[in-house]
Amino acid sequence: MGNEVTLQLTTLYAFMVVLARISGALVFVPIPSLSGSPEPVRIALVLTLTLALYPVWPALHATPGAGMLAGWLISEAAMGITIGLVVAFLAEAFGLFGQMIALHTGHSFASTVDPTTQADAGMFVVMAQSMAGLLFFATGMHRQIVRIFARSLETQPPGSFAISGVTVDGIIRLSSTIFSTGLRLAFPVIGLLVMIDVSLALLGRINSHLQLNSMAFPAKIVSALLILATTAAVFPRVYQDYAVRLFRALPDLIR
Repeated sequence: MGNEVTLQLTTLYAFMVVLARISGALVFVPIPSLSGSPEPVRIALVLTLTLALYPVWPALHATPGAGMLAGWLISEAAMGITIGLVVAFLAEAFGLFGQMIALHTGHSFASTVDPTTQADAGMFVVMAQSMAGLLFFATGMHRQIVRIFARSLETQPPGSFAISGVTVDGIIRLSSTIFSTGLRLAFPVIGLLVMIDVSLALLGRINSHLQLNSMAFPAKIVSALLILATTAAVFPRVYQDYAVRLFRALPDLIR
């Protein structure tokens, strides 16, 4: 006599709840080329992460009604979107850094193909966002995301999350850190370029016969590339410190 595999209805509902939470987050989590990947790949990733969290699925002791289940799914998707939005600040800070240095180094018109959107984008913006995507895996942030979901499934029962004024205010406060982090990364480059401009202006003031306008543009380009190569070793530490700051604030946002 063959064995029969039975699946309880509460287990299926728990799967749907976790699936909604994971799906909401992966809309915003900065996984390289995820948005440009085929739909089956993204669906397989969501299903894999959902099944991997099976040991911490919520235990449903009763079958919820249709209205309650719909409310749970909306609440879980909102929680996932909140988590993914906060994690996306990591990539946005580096993207802002790329915008800042591109404007001051004269590369604002230099464009390349964005591998995520397949559209033209600024060279430094694409470089900075690609660097953020690589650091996302190199610093182990993908493992931290899985731990955050596992912890939230243990502490937050289905349907308990609701967007409140505290959550919105916390997200707005965290979004302000995008500018401060991007500026922190761009300050060495901007400071060096300001010093170059001031030096060339003083030389031109001392000797008006010197034709320094033709030298300013290549000097700024070469100097910016050199300072970027020098300070690139600091980027992982800044990225990790910023990630720790965001992840420490997440429990208060999804409580």
